Parts: sequence; structure tokens; C-alpha cells
Amino acid sequence: MRFCYSIIILCFSLSLSYANDTIIVRKDARLDILTQKQIIINKRSSMLTSTGQYKGFRIQVISTRDREKAFSIKADLLAKYPTEKVYVMFQSPYFKVRFGNYIKREDAEKQRKILNKSFPNGVFVVEDVIDYIPPPDEEF
Repeated sequence: MRFCYSIIILCFSLSLSYANDTIIVRKDARLDILTQKQIIINKRSSMLTSTGQYKGFRIQVISTRDREKAFSIKADLLAKYPTEKVYVMFQSPYFKVRFGNYIKREDAEKQRKILNKSFPNGVFVVEDVIDYIPPPDEEF
């Protein structure tokens, strides 16, 4: 019986001595740089479609069967907002006029509220493939 107690006490004391040990890990500082670059790459790839274009948002101003009306609205938008891009898409049998290129939905919603004053008939934000050039500080 004493022998069993001795073994238990010995095992307990050994476990306490191992509990006080510490492990020191030395990491190369370049791993942090690589991690940051990988984070940027992952964010960018989550924004890309399978064709390499960027996912984003546009504002759909009208969807109509009348081609002339669609191009008239495009001309109005270009006259009011010359720096923005306006797109006319044909998805049979409708012509859809879409406005802008936005990465964030919030930015598109702000512009939608402004456009809704001029075009009160169903202006809304849609997900679309957009024209976007990433800032040079993010490129590798």
C-alpha cells in the first residue's frame, strides 16, 4: 500500500514540475508581413467573380420595353451626372438602365435616395458586376 502511495505522490510531484515549464516560440517577423498580404488577397478575391471582375452594386433606374425611353433616361442621367457611368442593358424583352459602380451597398443607397427624387418610379439597388480598379497601394 505504501508503494502505491509513493508512486501516486511521485507522479503528482512530476506533473507539478512539468506545469511550471514554459515554451518559447521564436517566429520570423516576415510571417506577420505575409499574413497581412494574405488578408488583403483574401478580401480582394472575395470581391471577385469567377471571370476576374468585381462584385458590387448599381442603381437600376428603369426597366422598360421601350428602347427610346431607356436611352432618353440614359441621356438625362449623363447630363445631370457627367462623371458617373450609365449602362443600358437588354435582357429580353426589357431595357434596363443602371447607374454607377459602387463597392458598398451603403454608398449605392445614398445615391439611390438622390436619384429617387428625379425618377420616382422604382429606383432600387441591384447587385452587379462593376467596373472597379483597386487602389495602387493594395496591388502587389
